[in-house]
Amino acid sequence: MLGEPNFNTTIKIMTDSRSKAVSSTDKDEIDLGQLFGTLLDGKWVIVIVTCLFMLIGVAYALLATPIYQSDALIQVEQKSSGGFSSVVSENLGDMFSSESTADTEIELIRSRMVLGGTVDKFNLTTVVKPNYIPVIGKGWARLTDDEQKIKVTQFDIADSYQHEPHEYHIQVINGKQGTYQLVDDNAQVLLKGRVGATSAGHGFVLKVSDIQADDGFEFSIVKRNRIDAVQWLKTHLSAEEQGKQTGIIRLSFTSDNADFSEALLDNISQRYFLQNVERDSAEAEQSIHFLKEKLPQLKAKLIESENKLNDYRKKRESVDLTMEAESTLKVMVNLDAQLNQLTFKEAEISQKYTKDHPAYKSLLDKRQTLLGEKAKLNKKIENLPETQKRILSLQRDVQVNQQIYVQLLNKVEELNVVKAGTVGNVRIIDHAQTFSDPVKPKKLLVVLICTILGGLMSVAYVLLRAAMHKGIETPDQIEELGLSVYASVPKSELQMNLAEKLKRLRSNTKEMNLLAELNPADLSIEALRGLRTSLHFAMMEANNNILMISGPAPGIGKSFVSTNFAAVYAKTGQRVLLIDADMRKGYLQQALGLSNDNGLSDYLSGKIETEVLVKNTAIENLDVITRGQVPPNPSELLMHKRLDELLGWASGQYDLVIVDTPPVLAVTDASIVGAKAGTTLMVTRFGVNTAKEIEVARARFEQSGIEVKGVIFNAIEKKASSHYGYGYYNYSY
Repeated sequence: MLGEPNFNTTIKIMTDSRSKAVSSTDKDEIDLGQLFGTLLDGKWVIVIVTCLFMLIGVAYALLATPIYQSDALIQVEQKSSGGFSSVVSENLGDMFSSESTADTEIELIRSRMVLGGTVDKFNLTTVVKPNYIPVIGKGWARLTDDEQKIKVTQFDIADSYQHEPHEYHIQVINGKQGTYQLVDDNAQVLLKGRVGATSAGHGFVLKVSDIQADDGFEFSIVKRNRIDAVQWLKTHLSAEEQGKQTGIIRLSFTSDNADFSEALLDNISQRYFLQNVERDSAEAEQSIHFLKEKLPQLKAKLIESENKLNDYRKKRESVDLTMEAESTLKVMVNLDAQLNQLTFKEAEISQKYTKDHPAYKSLLDKRQTLLGEKAKLNKKIENLPETQKRILSLQRDVQVNQQIYVQLLNKVEELNVVKAGTVGNVRIIDHAQTFSDPVKPKKLLVVLICTILGGLMSVAYVLLRAAMHKGIETPDQIEELGLSVYASVPKSELQMNLAEKLKRLRSNTKEMNLLAELNPADLSIEALRGLRTSLHFAMMEANNNILMISGPAPGIGKSFVSTNFAAVYAKTGQRVLLIDADMRKGYLQQALGLSNDNGLSDYLSGKIETEVLVKNTAIENLDVITRGQVPPNPSELLMHKRLDELLGWASGQYDLVIVDTPPVLAVTDASIVGAKAGTTLMVTRFGVNTAKEIEVARARFEQSGIEVKGVIFNAIEKKASSHYGYGYYNYSY
């Protein structure tokens, strides 16, 4: 009744919704079994690629040049005025001590001041390399003990060439005699020379001290800037503090020459040590130089004050001071001495603190106090007689200048002691030494990493290939499209060999190459016997006994199915006619050992009649119509009424008529023939045809009013990732 809910429809909707939900959930889940099966299917790819990478790792480990490492330990102590300087003057020790962190010292080690001398000593601006075969040449020479060596002690280039750095070549003329020649990139000889002698020519100066190379061998030589050489040295030199705030710096240098690495690092350590000592002694030397420049001036001032005092006494006939004046003089001299010391201290403090610092303020307050006392004494002296006052002033100048002069002399002597006792705050704990084993390559680690990398890349390739491969691999995928699978035909290795044989023949042959005859027990033929049974019931409702076999695309085994199924059907005693309707590329005649002459195209064009058209085969009850000569208009010929007459005649004369047509997605021939056939089957190939391709092919048939009864799933392979097809492989009776 209208308006009443349809319970069956509701149940159907709910069931469909649940099935869609389950289907969606299943697609979202990862099937570990299938994933493992995919890897198992690609096991040979994984094994081969992994082994290949492992061999590459072994080859690299053997051929790679070993790199050696040298290291040295340096201790940076806190600076202090130790030794004689601490005994002589604590103030002087403080003056010439300054704390420096390990980071600061590391930067000093890596500076051009230190590394530049090493670059000059070892001539690192000259780079010489033997020209081996690329990639493997150097390693092979080392393994065969055939290394080519040369030692260049001098290589100078004229200024006009230095702006454009080029690579030059040293060619060994005679290794035993030690003769060679220098050439440029254009093979122009620039100079010739002999080992041990300095050679010059064309603005180049070259001295080779040793050659151990075969005649005709070539070395490349490049002159680089000094700053580039320092930068290269910095990149290979490592300096780092061991621990936190330990003051222990570890230097390390890597090179393929162990002796060179050790000597170079030892030179860097010594240069850093010497510059540290020179830096400390230079501070004392600078102060000594300054004081020595002041001493003559002070001495002249002292002599001048003494002369003034003596001259005044002579005029006044040796005037002596009273006891009170003597006491005042001592106090004034003492005050001037204290003020003089404060001047020295202020010079020291001003280098460390500002005038707002408490220590600086205390010094200024003390000076003001002394100046106040000095002002009081000056007022007291004003009350003395003029003669006493003059004598007192002159004697004060003499004693003050004398005291200052003596102090400076003492300072100079103290600084000489400090300079002589300077040892720096750097100590070389461990001199440079090279480890016996190379630091790289780590052979076992290289092989292990390459093997793992090969395994990972091969696994990724197998999984990516499986993910990108959209070809159907199970009958379920076809049935999800709404098509029935009438037969699943396993892949036959014997059939693959027959197909290769037919490709080689190309021309017609009288030899039978049909799998159903050569090996009737083959699993593929057994599957076609199952198709025979299924097809018997499928054709009961058909309007005629004509079966069209087509497919979505070429190369899917459509002709194999047609010929062998025709042979299997004929074995039952039924009369079968096989028609090759692929007038473009049909080759059924080759498998049956027949000639291509007088075929379908010839009949449709009216050249022959039925009596000549049908050919008998070696298989009882099986007749064949070959394609004939390739026509210029196959589709138009199939639309001729003679095809209807032929199919009508064949339907009455034979129990089953099988028509093999071209792929429906390639040409329209299948749609034309399908309209006249009572039953239509499509052939799809395992892993080749996609679900979308099958859907489009069925839609193409439906547009022509042709119903596809089902699908023959061909060339199923035994794969661990697939749960289907095993029966044909695991069971044979």
